Amino acid sequence: MNRLLDSKTLNELLAQREAPCLSLYQPTHRSFPERQQDPIRFRHLVRQLEDSLKQQGWGDQTESLLRPFLALMEDGDFWNHNLDGLAVFGCRGYFQFFRLQRRVPELAVANDRMHVKPLVRIAQSADRYQILCLSRDSVRLLGGNRDALDEIPLHENVPRTLADALGSELTGKSQSGFSQGYSRASERGDSMQTEAGGSGKQAEIDRDRDRYFREVDRTILEHHSRPSGLPLILAALPEQQSHFRRISHNEYLLPEGIEVGQGALTLNEIREDSWLVMQPRYLKRLEGLVNQFGTSHGKGLASDQLEEIGQAAVQGRVATLLVEAERQIPGCVDKAEGKATPAENGDATTPDLLDELTIWTLEQGGEVIVVPVERMPTQSGAAAIYRF
Repeated sequence: MNRLLDSKTLNELLAQREAPCLSLYQPTHRSFPERQQDPIRFRHLVRQLEDSLKQQGWGDQTESLLRPFLALMEDGDFWNHNLDGLAVFGCRGYFQFFRLQRRVPELAVANDRMHVKPLVRIAQSADRYQILCLSRDSVRLLGGNRDALDEIPLHENVPRTLADALGSELTGKSQSGFSQGYSRASERGDSMQTEAGGSGKQAEIDRDRDRYFREVDRTILEHHSRPSGLPLILAALPEQQSHFRRISHNEYLLPEGIEVGQGALTLNEIREDSWLVMQPRYLKRLEGLVNQFGTSHGKGLASDQLEEIGQAAVQGRVATLLVEAERQIPGCVDKAEGKATPAENGDATTPDLLDELTIWTLEQGGEVIVVPVERMPTQSGAAAIYRF
């Protein structure tokens, strides 16, 4: 099963410090026949890791370090379930992989640390979210970003249907009422219940609906929203939107939703509609951070100089670090002194300064936001906002 990519996962990766640490990234393909090339590209990247290990004097450990990589390469079933990218990490006594919903550049590096900056961009919540697709007879949870959505396996405690939630306490089908779990007359504002059986039985069905929604809300919050910390978008019919929001206690539920019945939209259409909800929030947050950087810079509480940011990061002064996506700056680093100095030339074993600054900031409890190049407020590749 693919590991959940969150702050806990990143901290686990950062804790692996026994050199050499192996990091492999590659784009992958979801469909046949394109995905047939993925294990071939993976083999090529593993060979790059082998060459890098031998060049650095780790030849005697190459076989043991690469063994889990080679086992993954030979696992035919593994390559039949690709997403858009793959990240694989290994060191002595540790091996982990992540299927990614975003394409990543090819990279294979053996170094003193795991190379995590591409993973930070994907793990951060700046443009990630979840979608609760809800109806009387279906509960689904989707997760992703502007690029892709995939179904999230529901925790076993989350009811899948109204019958799942209420069991024997569910109002019998033989009773009169409206199957959607709400009174059409009351929704229209009519003063009388027009269906046979009277308003009392309809009231029981309405109570069933509310009990069902409360159980869905409680379990989604406990087992999915709080662990992930991601915004939640509700996709449901308009009348169900209002009833669910009335009883919901999920602080991650956004006020904007997708008003649609189950099965009315394809996964790609849901992704497009959900990004229309998320994009203004994403851009507003980035704009706020850029403005905060400008204001703080004028007060001496921000910097775009890598050497200054390095010193501030190890001192725990960096509250928020903006780093440019997909940019690498080779250099010389000394964490003890907080030195991060760019170098004119570098190879696969030369530290990436942006990756080092990312790690130092995360280790001190700061936040790192990976920003598209067109929205970076600086030319240096980094912008730090200080706590003090």
